[in-house]
Amino acid sequence: MANIKSAKKRAIQAVHLRAHNMKLRTAVRTAIKNVSKAVAAGNKDSAAKVLQESHGIIDRVVAKGVMHRNAGNRQKSRLAHAVKGLK
Repeated sequence: MANIKSAKKRAIQAVHLRAHNMKLRTAVRTAIKNVSKAVAAGNKDSAAKVLQESHGIIDRVVAKGVMHRNAGNRQKSRLAHAVKGLK
C-alpha cells in the first residue's frame, strides 16, 4: 500500500474506476450477445432493433475511452454483417 496521501487516494480512485469500466465492458458484451441470440433465432426485425441498441451502447463506451474506436467499429461492423445476412 502507498504511504503518500495522494498515492493512497489514487489507489482508491483506481479501484472505483476499474469497477466502473468493468461495468461498461460487461454492458458491451451483453449487447453483443443479445444481437447474436437474435440472429441465431432468425428474427430479422428484433435483430435489427437489438442491433441499434447495441450500436448506442458501443458508441457510448468508445466515447468514454473504455474501448478503442477501431475495436468498437469492428464489433459494430460484424454485428451489422450478421444481421444483414438474415433473410
